[in-house]
Amino acid sequence: MSQNENLYALLRGRFPADPDECCMELPDGSKISFADVDTGSGRMAGLLRNLGVEPGDRVLVQVDKSPEAVLLYLGCLRAGAVFLPLNSAYTAREVEYFIGDATPRLAVCRPGDQAAFEAMSAAGGGTRIETLGPAGDGSLMSLYARAPADDLLVARANDDLAAILYTSGTTGRSKGAMLSHGNLSSNALVLHEHWGFTPEDVLIHALPIFHVHGLFVALHCSLLNGTPMIFHTRFDADAVIDAMPRATVLMGVPTFYVRLLENPRFDRDATRNMRLFVAGSAPLLPETFAAFEARTGQRILERYGMTEAGMIVSNPLHGERLAGTVGYFLPGVTGRVADGDGNEVRRGEVGVLEIKGPNVFKGYWRMPEKTAEEFRADGHFITGDNATMAEDGRISIVGRAKDLVISGGYNVYPKEIELLIDVMPGVRESAVIGVPHPDFGEGVVAVVAVDEPAELDEAGVIDALSGSLAAFKRPKRVFFTRELPRNTMGKVQKNQLREQYAGTFGA
Repeated sequence: MSQNENLYALLRGRFPADPDECCMELPDGSKISFADVDTGSGRMAGLLRNLGVEPGDRVLVQVDKSPEAVLLYLGCLRAGAVFLPLNSAYTAREVEYFIGDATPRLAVCRPGDQAAFEAMSAAGGGTRIETLGPAGDGSLMSLYARAPADDLLVARANDDLAAILYTSGTTGRSKGAMLSHGNLSSNALVLHEHWGFTPEDVLIHALPIFHVHGLFVALHCSLLNGTPMIFHTRFDADAVIDAMPRATVLMGVPTFYVRLLENPRFDRDATRNMRLFVAGSAPLLPETFAAFEARTGQRILERYGMTEAGMIVSNPLHGERLAGTVGYFLPGVTGRVADGDGNEVRRGEVGVLEIKGPNVFKGYWRMPEKTAEEFRADGHFITGDNATMAEDGRISIVGRAKDLVISGGYNVYPKEIELLIDVMPGVRESAVIGVPHPDFGEGVVAVVAVDEPAELDEAGVIDALSGSLAAFKRPKRVFFTRELPRNTMGKVQKNQLREQYAGTFGA
């Protein structure tokens, strides 16, 4: 290794020439400079080493979003530790599994969760527990305040692990995706260039930092750019609109854009300084795409990625951004839409997206058999997402392969039905699922989110689809609700819907 391939070395190499320039602007108006980030993450790295964290050790973190949490992440990179962020909504029972599976040297939690974490540590073999509160309080920051300055930057190779992120675990055990310094560095460099970052850019960071989108995509692009981010601890539409005159880029989940469109202050004038709105982590409805363009004159750039590979596909910065598509493979990423045996299907046909690239993870933590199942012999990773590829290579995601409904021996792709239901009067959104059926194996069920009083009834929805869909695709039952269940990243939890409506047909 001729040079240190630690991701932090790459990021620090792009910091501005004047280290006193702003890196993070906080909600109270205070600012954290790049010098503060560099010295603070170095001190944190030294503290971790003094707490017994060695290169390769896992550091499990379940805390609220804060600048201190960012320093902890960067400190882990610098110490050569493996950062393991957990969704802040996970329960103690869920966390217990992660601690048992990852065997972290250190776990950092919110002060209110300390007793539960201590009990898990006592039962599971002695993970050290420290706390970190939302305002920077807690035992870790007390130790940090007394720690000496340190410029620790452990040498890492591209293949050394930088992070483990657990998949949401909608089926079976949650799997820990192992991401290397090279995986993260390659993806950050590609996105920074592909999305056209310049020295004038300012990012609004309102995403959580336990997930690929906020922790890696947004944070890395901003740090690589050496320019400020306006750092929000959570998404608030008014606060984001207030920040837009001083910003140029917003990365968000589709829910962000729905909430902005609901705000009467959000218009062309509010967005006049913005050059780029990126959406991901969940499908962006074509209706949201169209309404956003009508309101602002700008088109949202939708992209597609996953825990195991970061960003994979993106609509172009310069070129046609089409609603309902996620664009083209990013530079360095190759792939195909394939059948169950890995053979590429004809353009326009539905298959499973398979990919290769320097961004693709190293496998699942302590699951060699599962890792082997998810890779083809030629090295392609099987994403599990159904997709189509147009003649020009443009990709559209149809849905998760596990969401495929097989009714009476026929394949039913939920997205096709959802797109038709979503444009019906009074419908906010829909989710189509398959549940056990005594005659057909699976029966198609639509769960439709509407405002009350509802303008539709079950027969009306089914009748409206009769002219557009074959009979085997049409829902056999339609249920109405005010809201669809979502995880913290805005993805509809179809597994919950399948459980809720499992008895619909008495099977």
